[in-house]
Parts: sequence; structure tokens; C-alpha cells
Amino acid sequence: MIAKLWKPSALILAVLALLPLILAAGNTGQIRGTVTDKQTGDPIVGAVVKVLGTANSAVTDRNGNYLITDIPAGKYVLRFASFGYQVAELSDVHVAGGMTTEQNVRMESTPDLSRLVEDREEEKKADALYDLAPLMFLDKSARCAPGQVVLEGSGLPGGYPPAHGGTAIVNGEPFDAMFFKQYGTNPFVDTEDDSLSTFAIDVDDASYIMTRSYLERGYLPPDEAVRTEEFINHFRYNYPSPERGPFSIHFEGAPSRFGQNCRLLKIGIKGSIIAPEKRKDANLVFVIDVSGSMGREDRLGLVRKSLRMLVDNLNENDRAGIVVYGSHGKVVLEPTSIEHRHNILSAIEWLQPEGSTNADEGLRLGYDMAEKMYEPGKINRIILCSDGVANVGLTSAEDLLERIKRYAERGITLTTVGFGMGNYNDILMEKLGNKGNGFYAYVDDFAEAKRIFMENLTGTLQVIARDVKIQVEFDPQIVRSYRLLGYENRDVDDDKFRDDKEDGGEIGSGHQVTALYEIKFFKENKADRIGTMYIRYKDPDNSEVTELSRDITRGDFRNKFENCSVDFKLAAASAELAEILRKSYWAKGSQFSDVYDLAKDIFRENDSQEIVEFMNMISKADKFTGERAEN
Repeated sequence: MIAKLWKPSALILAVLALLPLILAAGNTGQIRGTVTDKQTGDPIVGAVVKVLGTANSAVTDRNGNYLITDIPAGKYVLRFASFGYQVAELSDVHVAGGMTTEQNVRMESTPDLSRLVEDREEEKKADALYDLAPLMFLDKSARCAPGQVVLEGSGLPGGYPPAHGGTAIVNGEPFDAMFFKQYGTNPFVDTEDDSLSTFAIDVDDASYIMTRSYLERGYLPPDEAVRTEEFINHFRYNYPSPERGPFSIHFEGAPSRFGQNCRLLKIGIKGSIIAPEKRKDANLVFVIDVSGSMGREDRLGLVRKSLRMLVDNLNENDRAGIVVYGSHGKVVLEPTSIEHRHNILSAIEWLQPEGSTNADEGLRLGYDMAEKMYEPGKINRIILCSDGVANVGLTSAEDLLERIKRYAERGITLTTVGFGMGNYNDILMEKLGNKGNGFYAYVDDFAEAKRIFMENLTGTLQVIARDVKIQVEFDPQIVRSYRLLGYENRDVDDDKFRDDKEDGGEIGSGHQVTALYEIKFFKENKADRIGTMYIRYKDPDNSEVTELSRDITRGDFRNKFENCSVDFKLAAASAELAEILRKSYWAKGSQFSDVYDLAKDIFRENDSQEIVEFMNMISKADKFTGERAEN
């Protein structure tokens, strides 16, 4: 007689299924605590707390508190770092599974930096006075004597004159010498004339941050400062990660909320995510603008804080060198292992503004250093921190691009990070970032620096695909006309899509790319397939070229805009805000109030701080536009 087989109960099966999670939870713990100033007892905000040997870290909140979770049980060294303080380390910190370890630290001000910190506090106070003046780019040497009042339109004692000469800013602009380029606005294209739409991808969002900075200061941005694709790509959408390969591709469409008699199509691409502990080792060169115009807390001061945070989050196998430029370029720190991070941090803290702006010489020295540091299979990157204004040596983007492109082809990439409002060159910074096979970012405060250099550090450093181009082929029997929203300065000739010498864009770990099309259909043709999207890219390590394709069908469209995902609505709202701000012909009938109403609907589904900030930007833009019309 055969024995009856034992069948486990549903409860036992459930416990067995959860057992790995239970065991994992029991093998991890957490560390929490408070970081304060040793002398005053005040909480230290923004201190970086890192569990060495792991990817676990945190930043202290406004009360100086931090919490680090999911730490494997064991014994660790805990490092505390913050601007103006000596790095503190606690050894033999024990983490037990399922337990919370408390570690409070009192950090001591760096003696050599104590006067520097005091000076910067005085600078912050002086900056409040300077908000009355049009000159937004003065260094410490230009501070007013006690009791002096600066009136708008007057010169400042000992300060820089406006870049164009005289004592007042030209054309009634709020800030002096802001350089942007007008790339025009994409029109509707009839498919019988051209059924192909081709462009290089763009993950930058500098235009959105720049616009936010203008609005927060009480001004509308110049029309040419607004790039629609950078508004769309500022937001993180809930695209699933690819199951295999570097990308996942997603379509969603519906009748347009704003466009007339057309449908809106959203194309989304999500890059694969590389875990921080699996990131390639990095050889970095910081090329830092220390010219006189950088001598403010929101410029060189913010550069110091940003790079300090970056260094504190690098791995022990990474290396960094520092080149600066004012009137001349010079090497401040030869390539140094992150194991000696205190040497790197000391060099960063003692940067001082001086002279004119010889970006050409600074970049040349930076590339010389990067070439000496170069190692195949590693991240070899230059990070340029500047206001983008060059007035000594080669000064135009075109003069600098050829050299940068040659190095990019050899694997030495360039990321440009812009700082400052007034005397700022967006044109140069964007072009250098694009051609350098890196990207372009704009940093207006510490929170933005944290997003780039800590929260998205792996994506900032490690590229997963190079020269990425997209081509959409619309079926001329179904689609009457189409319009790509934005990407005007990333346009690629249709016949260059499969020319692998043609420059494209770069995608980093976890990066997303989103593009919107307005589409008009022929009503009588109800065929399912409306077109095909092709994506072509190079492997970052061996330059092997791959091309993918996917059909776009009517099944990708909803019948009503209201039935679409919150991501679709957010992309549509951000694009329309940009179109109105840059005075697009295709948004001439749109109102800020309509965009705000949609943003309120989005907030009901996504009540994040980012959406609150977006709504605030719309409200300010509406207010300032009304005030301008009244005047």
C-alpha cells in the first residue's frame, strides 16, 4: 500500500514563502542619532552620515537628526561630514539584526575654517542688501561699507560694473549678462512632406531649475531660457525598469487637454539601474571656475558644498584631481585617492575667487590631467563647475567643442554644472555638456546639489548608453500631421539616424527620457498601427551599435484625457507651462489657470513636495505675467 503524500497547509506555505524576508529582516538593523555643534549645541543641518564599506548613508534634517536603515548586521565605521566641521568617525559601531543603534555626535568646527565660516555668514547678510541692487555677481571685495545704501541703477563701491559697461543693466532685464539662445519652436509637420521625426535624447533639466530660480526671485524668465523637453524631463515618472537590456519603452496617448483637435502621445524610456555598490570606479577631475564673478556664496560657496558632498559619497577606489581657472588655469590637486579624502576636501575648502575667466586654459589642463588618469573600464569624467562666462582665451562654444568631442570619443566625458544668477552663460554650458557625452545641470541651492551629487550619484557618473537617438516613423495613411514638443536644439537630420558618427545623447543609470508629440489623425482611417519608434545607441564600453523598434498602435491611446495616468497628466502640464512661458504659437490660447487646475488634479493623486513646488511656479508665472501686462 502506497503511503498518502503529506500536503502542507496554506498557512505553512505562506510562512515558507515569507521565510526569506523574515530572515533578511532579522539580519539587518538601523542606526539613528543627532548631530550637533560641539561649541554651541545647535543641530547641524545637511551633515552627511555614511556607513563605510556599504552604500548606506543619510543626511541630517533641520533638527540634526538622521536615520539609516537596512544595514546588514555587523561592525562598522560611521563617518560624519559637514561643511565647516572636522570630519568625525566612530569605529566599532555594532548593528544587530532587528535592532536600532543610537549614535549621537558633536562635531567640532575646523579651526582653520572658523574665520571663513564667519565671513560667509557676513556675506549672507550682505546678500540681503544686494537684493536691492541689479548687480547680482559681486565678490566679497565689493561689499559696501557700513551704513552705505545701494540704489538700483547705481554703481557699487569697489564692485564690478555691469558686463556691458555703465552703471545700469541694459534692456530693463532683472539680471545682467544672461546668455541664452533662441532655437525656435517646432511646427506641425504634414506626413506627406516628412513622415520621419528624428532627435537626440536629452536628460537635462537645467532650464526648469533656471526658470524656478527666476520665479523665486520675482521675475519671469526670458522666452529663450525655456526649453520644453527639460520641463518634461525634470519629473520622475513611474516607468517600470527593463527586465533585460538597457531600456524599457512605454507609450501612452489620449486626446490633448491643451492642443486643438489633436491627440497627445507620450514616449517614455527608462534606463536600467546599477546598484551603487556595483558602480564602476571613477577617475574624476573637478575643473572649477574661480574667477571674480564666482565670488559669492551662491556660486563658489555652493560649489564647495556640492563637491564636498560628492567627495563624501565617493567610494574608496575612486580618485579625484582639481584644476581651477581665473585669469590663468592651474593645478590645485594632483590625482588623489578617495582614501585621502581629507586632502581633497581641504583643497576644495580653500578655493578663492580671483581674476578673469580663462575657461579654455582650465579645460585644457583638466583634460591633460584626465588623460594621465585615464583607465579603460572605469568612469573617466571631468566635472566643470562654472557660471559659464569665458572672457580670456577661447571664449565661444564652437572654439572649445572640437577638442571636447575628440576626448569624448576616447572615453573622457564632460559634465557641466552651472551656478549663479546674473553674468551667466547658459549657451556655453549646455553645448559643452551635450558634446562632452555627459550632461548639463544647473544648481541654484543645496537641495538641488543633493539631488545631483548624492541621491542620483550613480546616474550622474555611470553612462549605460551613448549617442542615443530616436526616430519615429508615422504612417502617412493614418497620421495627417505631428508636432514634437521641444527638442529643437537636439534635432537630427533623418538620414543621419543610422550614421553612427552623428552625435546623440547619453543615458545614465536609472535615467528616464520622455518626449511628447501632438498628433492629428485622418478621421476616415481606423487602422491599428499608427507608426513605429526606433531607438539606436552605442554600448559605452565597446561602442557596439544596437537598434530597437516598437510599433505605436491605437491601443496605446485612451479615449479620454481624464482616464490617463497621473504621469501622463504631469508631463502634459509641465510641457504646457513651458510652451506658455516661451510664448509658443501653439499655446497662444492657453492660460496659466488651466495648467494650475490640472496641477491641482495631479496633486490629489501625487501630493509630493515636487508637485507643490510646480503649482507654486505656475501661480508665480501667472502673477508676474499679469503684472507685466498692467505695466
